Amino acid sequence: MYRKLFKRLIDLLVALSLLILLSPLILIITVVLLFTNEGKPFFYQDRPGYKERKIRIMKFKSMTDKKDAEGKLLPDNERITAMGKFIRLSSLDELPQLVNVLKGDMSLIGPRPLLFKYLPLYSEEQRRRHEVKPGITGLAQVNGRNAISWKKKFEYDVYYVDHLSLALDIQILFKTIRKIVIREGVNQSDDRPMRPFDGTN
Repeated sequence: MYRKLFKRLIDLLVALSLLILLSPLILIITVVLLFTNEGKPFFYQDRPGYKERKIRIMKFKSMTDKKDAEGKLLPDNERITAMGKFIRLSSLDELPQLVNVLKGDMSLIGPRPLLFKYLPLYSEEQRRRHEVKPGITGLAQVNGRNAISWKKKFEYDVYYVDHLSLALDIQILFKTIRKIVIREGVNQSDDRPMRPFDGTN
């Protein structure tokens, strides 16, 4: 009952409430990024969602589109802005995904939506992460984030699929809040970029 009905109702109520409550902050970040990112405050990308169906996620844009003389994008560390670093470290770049939750593309809690190019690399067990809607935060994010291996991340994702419940979602939610507000258990390795998944790591 929770998986099929109440989880969606909670997603709607919480996402709408947060968008209203945080609208001043969202507006401020949007305006700042309009100026620092050449009029592009948002980042959009297609990713596989529930049952591997295409969804378009929405995040605050933390990097500019600056290119070199050959027209290629500069390295990430040369394109990320001061504001971009701040919203990434504080996880504020994820706030626009509340719109994805309202649309029904995502849930507040679930496996993070990854890239389409990873789909052929998954094992059958790892593909099971798409048996539920992707989330803004998830079990892997509160248990090491980028400091753990891809293999461990997928194990957490599949565990969540098999044990999805209100109690587990509440546990993940409070751990997420604790990590964001208190920064408990977060170190440099948690925030460093994750190596691309190659099917083995």
